[in-house]
Amino acid sequence: QVPTGGDHRQVVVLGDPSTIAGVAPVDGTSGLRVNDAPASTGTYTSVSSVTTANTTLLAANSARMGATIYNDSNAQLYVLLGSGTESTALFTVKLQAGAYYECPYDFTGRISGHWTVANGAARITEFTA
Repeated sequence: QVPTGGDHRQVVVLGDPSTIAGVAPVDGTSGLRVNDAPASTGTYTSVSSVTTANTTLLAANSARMGATIYNDSNAQLYVLLGSGTESTALFTVKLQAGAYYECPYDFTGRISGHWTVANGAARITEFTA
């Protein structure tokens, strides 16, 4: 599209430009606003600490929008997002005693973990629509 003045610019339109309904212009002036539906439900669960690797903290859930994990233990908790068997060499995050972790938004895969010493628990909240 070439506006008055001869400067060339690209215009992206989301929606059907033959109708006005549902058309969202994307440009440097107005940008594009995205309105995701917020999570409305938080489901709490507690997993007792174990030293056995590959313990499921949260099963895969396609409806999950987010999750938090609090290490309510005196020991380190090794957490792995996704497939595989977590270990002291293979993990996503190592939570110290009393640490808190927020899983990446929209991660829906399995979350596993184990502790260096079995005491306490993981306090987990999973968020869904």
